[in-house]
Formats: sequence, structure tokens, C-alpha cells
Amino acid sequence: MATQSEEYDLFIIGGGINGCGIARDATGRGLRVALAEQGDLAQATSSASTKLFHGGLRYLEYFEFRLVREALEERETLLVAMPHISWPMRFVLPWHAEMRFESDTPTSRLLSRVMPWMKGRRPSWLIRLGLFIYDTLGGRKILPATRTLDLARDPAGVPLQKRFRHAYEYSDCWVEDAKLVSLNARDAAERGARVMTQTRVTSAERVDGLWQVTTDGAEGRQTFRARALVNAGGPWVEDVIRNVARINSTEGVRLVRGSHIVTKKLYDHDRCYFFQGIDGRIIFAIPYEQDFTLIGTTDKDHAGAPKDAVCTDEERDYLLAFASQYFDRPVKRDDVVWTYSGVRPLYNDGAKSATAATRDYVLSLDTAGGAPLLNVFGGKITTYRRLAESALERLQPFFPQAKAPWTARAPLPGGNFPHDGVGTLVADLRSRHAFLSEAWARRLVRAYGAEAATLLAGAASAADLGRDFGATLTEAEVRWLMKHEFARRAEDVVWRRTKLGLRLSKEQIAALDAFMTGAGAAAGHVSPAAHDERIKSWQQG
Repeated sequence: MATQSEEYDLFIIGGGINGCGIARDATGRGLRVALAEQGDLAQATSSASTKLFHGGLRYLEYFEFRLVREALEERETLLVAMPHISWPMRFVLPWHAEMRFESDTPTSRLLSRVMPWMKGRRPSWLIRLGLFIYDTLGGRKILPATRTLDLARDPAGVPLQKRFRHAYEYSDCWVEDAKLVSLNARDAAERGARVMTQTRVTSAERVDGLWQVTTDGAEGRQTFRARALVNAGGPWVEDVIRNVARINSTEGVRLVRGSHIVTKKLYDHDRCYFFQGIDGRIIFAIPYEQDFTLIGTTDKDHAGAPKDAVCTDEERDYLLAFASQYFDRPVKRDDVVWTYSGVRPLYNDGAKSATAATRDYVLSLDTAGGAPLLNVFGGKITTYRRLAESALERLQPFFPQAKAPWTARAPLPGGNFPHDGVGTLVADLRSRHAFLSEAWARRLVRAYGAEAATLLAGAASAADLGRDFGATLTEAEVRWLMKHEFARRAEDVVWRRTKLGLRLSKEQIAALDAFMTGAGAAAGHVSPAAHDERIKSWQQG
């Protein structure tokens, strides 16, 4: 058990993107930070997103200009800081005359009053105006601007039904969402934070002007003290307030389930689609892991426990039918290879529908009992860094010694190379390690960036990387993830640190899990001495 004298400035509950982002920022400002996550990092909402850094084009219809502007500004800030796990993508938005608004958006209500003859249809000039605002609102410098496409001539029109003749193409960015979380946690830990996974916070109470926090995890029951408590519990934020901190509060979350399907590859080019339904909703179709297409998301109020969120048959069929309104070849159940679902913990603002509920974050500070409690509601993955800065700004009066904001464009581990430098890294990696295929090398660079060379240091053949678990996953990579990115079980590796679960069999995943549980117990999640010596030799040479 930790002694009562083990004291931190911040104790953070929750190892999703908000908790890990706050931990990284606070540690870099010189604060002592501890973070506890009841499962794996990004095990819930933060690994179940549509995996985009985007401004949220549809939020303009709700006049969420501050949210959209902040997100648009962040796209390029984050792109520079993590070019290995985030990259630009072009989105094709087909237009047709029957496009309609959802009936309850501010824009639809305004248009129905000013232009009632439109009867809810979405005119092309309004879409173009929205894209002009989208292009200019965030101070775009790296990403290319919107352009108009003739779908009869452009390759983007090939997989679509022939009734779609025109489209707009605009820019947003992809991000490996779960990897973003583990790299923030790693950077926080390397700067001095204590990051504890598989550790549940069982109670938190104010004692003698400090928070006394009790945890239950792999190291048994422990007690910590902290000057401030941050509740970044995501879907469990309300439960933490009421059942862990035992505070009466009228604030709560609206749990909204977003489900996705992954299908066999539906088209050959590398652009995404933004599809607008006749019901006013939107979905994306995105190239995924080279051989698949990602389609999502839904917006459904979720009544059960957050951990029980799954893509229902109804949601799957809805997404299939929606995509089939656009693709020339209907998308069928047999095309689906995987589904996933996550629960968004949106601030309960009383909106009529899940789609209309605000995606903006709300930071609520409770100081009634002395030591501050900061509750984090909502938020988008795109604005996680700004949310962390805002959280530290709210807590600044309690920590006047904290340093200034520093995370803007500060690279995450492996991200210290130019935003357009992936191709160079891939070529360099293959020149050093001739046994790597193009696809294998690119996967490693996309996962580890400049550190891929360190992971492979001194390897003259695939055999030098140890056991082969399948789909290019080797012992050296698994041990790296256990040592540096808090991976403990096979699912942490194949569904969050990578997406190799799409390519590995159940038997291969079971063998990996057996290895990890055995190796973790034997090696304490540290790479073997021989591997460390090989890395050291490469760095010196």
C-alpha cells in the first residue's frame, strides 16, 4: 500500500484521451501527476471514434462556430505534432437535388422561414457557403482548399450511382485514435507522471484540505493524496461524481452511442466520402487499413452500461442501407467483417435528439469542500489538447507555480519529423532492413514514426525480431508496446495499439495473449536485455 505521504498535485481518473491529454500537459508544466484507468488506455470511447481530426462540418448547421473554429485550428497543430499517426485526407461530398436538413437544426428552421418553397431541401449554394466558411474559419495553411468535382470524369465518381453528377471535395485529417491516447500517456510518464492501468478508483474524499484517493489494481489496494482531483471518466464521469466522490450534483451526461461497420474494400482510390441522407443525417465512408472500408457513425441514445455498447443489428442495417443509397453496388451484410461501438459522454444540455446534443466540452469546477474537483464533460478528440489547456487554466489559481502552456506543435513520441516525411522514413527503414516489405515498413512508420528505426535496431532479418505472431507482428514489437505503451493483453495490441485483429485468427490472438501474460510476469513488461543491448549498440553506432 502506498503511504499517506505519497502526495501529488493532480490525481486524474480516466485513461481516455481527455485524461491522458491533461496528464501530459500538467506534467510538462512541472506538476506531480498520477492517473488511474480502470481498464486499458482508450478502452472505451477514445478507441471507438470515426478516427478523424475534423472541424465538424455539420456542426455549422447548429451555429457551433466556436467549436468548429477551435477544431479547425487544431487540425494542423496536431498534424505537425504527430505526422506518423495523423495525415491529411480528402473528403468527397456528392450533391443531389433531394438533399434535406434535419428538421430541428437552427439552419433548417431559418431557411424554412426565409425560403419556405425549398421544403427542407439543401441547396448547393448553401453547401458551398458552408465549405467556404470551413476553409477559412480555422486559418488553414497546410491542407488544400475545397474544389468542385465532375463525377462523370473524376475517379471518385466510379463507385457511385450515376445520378450523382457533381460533388465538392474538402480537407480533414485522419488520426489513429487509440494510439493518440497511449502516446500521450507515454509522454506524460516519461515526463514524470505515474500512469496506472487496470486500476480502479474505489473512493475519493476530501481530508484535511486534500483529496484522499483509494485505488484497487494489480498492486493491490493503495491510497494517494492530491491537491486537486480531475474527473475525466468519460461515460463514467457521472458515476465518479456520485459514487466515488459522493457529491450531490445536478450536472450529468447524455450517453450517445456511435456505431461503425468495417467492410471489405468498396473502392480503389484513397479519398473518403461524406454522405448526406434524405433524413438529414450524415455518415462517412473511409479507406481503412489498406484492405477495408470504414462506415459510420450512428447517433443513438444509450440506456445501458457504457461497457455494453455494441453495434446493434438495426444500426448495422441502417448503415448498410444508408451507404447503398450512394454506392452503385449495394453494400450487404456479407461485406461486413467487423463492427464496433462507443458511447459519447455528451454534456446533458436538454437537446431533443442525440444528433442535436452539443459536442462541445464543459469543465465544471467544484471547490465547495476545499480541495478542487474538476469534472470533464463531453469533448471531441480533435480538441483534446485545447481541452487540456482549458482544464489547466481553470486549475491555475491552485497551482501558481505551474509553467506556461507548451503542447502546441510539441511532437508526441516518434513524431519529430516533417509532416510530409513519412515516405522518406519508409524508404530509409527499408534501406536499413532489406527484409521489410513496403506494407510492413509503412505500417511500422505509421505506428512508431521516427522510433521505428529504434524498434528494429540491429535486425538483419525477420528472425532477429523474435517470435512471429502473424500479420507482421513480431516479438520485438510486442515487447516494445508492453514496455513503452502500457499494453498488457492481446486485445490491447491487436485492437488498440494496432488493428491487426482484422488479419489475425482467434488462435493467433490467443497465442499472443498467452505470450504477453507469461512474458509480462517474467519480464515485468521490460524488453529482454539482449533487445535493449541491440538498441543501445545501434544508437551508439
